[in-house]
Amino acid sequence: MKTTPAIAVKNVWKIFGEESDAAFKAVQKHGLTKAEVLSEYECVVGVADASFEVEEGEIFCIMGLSGSGKSTLVRHINRLLEPTAGEIIVGGEDVTQLGGEALRAMRNRRIAMVFQNFGLMPHRTVRDNVAMPLEIRGSSKKDRWSKADEALALVELTGWEHKYGHELSGGMQQRVGLARALASDPDILLMDEPFSALDPLIRRQLQEQFMTLSAKLKKTTIFITHDLDEAIRIGNRIAIMKDGQIVQIGTPEDIVMNPIDDYVANFVSGISKLNLVYADSIMKSISKREETLGAIPESAKRVPYNMDLNGLIDVSVEHQGPLVVERDGKDVGVIDNIDLMLAIQGNRKEEVE
Repeated sequence: MKTTPAIAVKNVWKIFGEESDAAFKAVQKHGLTKAEVLSEYECVVGVADASFEVEEGEIFCIMGLSGSGKSTLVRHINRLLEPTAGEIIVGGEDVTQLGGEALRAMRNRRIAMVFQNFGLMPHRTVRDNVAMPLEIRGSSKKDRWSKADEALALVELTGWEHKYGHELSGGMQQRVGLARALASDPDILLMDEPFSALDPLIRRQLQEQFMTLSAKLKKTTIFITHDLDEAIRIGNRIAIMKDGQIVQIGTPEDIVMNPIDDYVANFVSGISKLNLVYADSIMKSISKREETLGAIPESAKRVPYNMDLNGLIDVSVEHQGPLVVERDGKDVGVIDNIDLMLAIQGNRKEEVE
């Protein structure tokens, strides 16, 4: 039985400009392109008919180049932007229908956001910055400081409670921003390119820390990035955007192995597949293999269905002959050397699948 998604975005449009309503009607009636909307109505299509669902506890990455609409789209989840059309369902409730008080409560209690700009209050200590959402909520100083200290411990900033933002490095400031989001114990995290302004080494360290926290806390997360490597590393699933539209949604393996068009193919062309592609994606059926190459030797090495290409390469170096793929104690497929080599190249033929 399918569970109710934590977030459901349904046919969301955002058109900026004084004539946005007229432009939207024209798009619906005549199918105008983004360029035609700009030319005829002096309006900009920020998001075009976006739909997706995010499961509870999932990290859903939205990626695209600058101007693709990814940051515009995420700002609809907590209604920092009003959609021109569409529905945004959070926990079964349509965010677009919430009144002022209910909307403020949702932002303060259910959804937290981490921006690229750290946004720390310079006159507040680290602890007071982290505790600010709880202060807005009306929590006592004792309670909010206790929760702030817990959040700071999660991001490994214990001992920095009394410092100010200017005394911290960029990476540490971003960790304070993450702690501030976590302190209010939200159901949903919205992260808008939170690590993109950081040096590569610090960025990778924060990615690793975030993934560790995510596995521990199981927060439903929408993570915005322009970096496909980051999206692949962090996301359970990825949505790729272009010109306000969602072009493709899939797991990192889906996106890399089966790009839907040339645009996505160009994005993934330089991505290493060694840690992304698994045995059950490149195996062929045992019966098909036996039809063409004969019976599988009894001595054939068994490998788990979820072993990645790196692992498969290591096994094939040590064991000659085909690899039999197992799942739940049963033989479900077979991988020959040719299958493995084509998978490494990334140009598997239909007969190999």
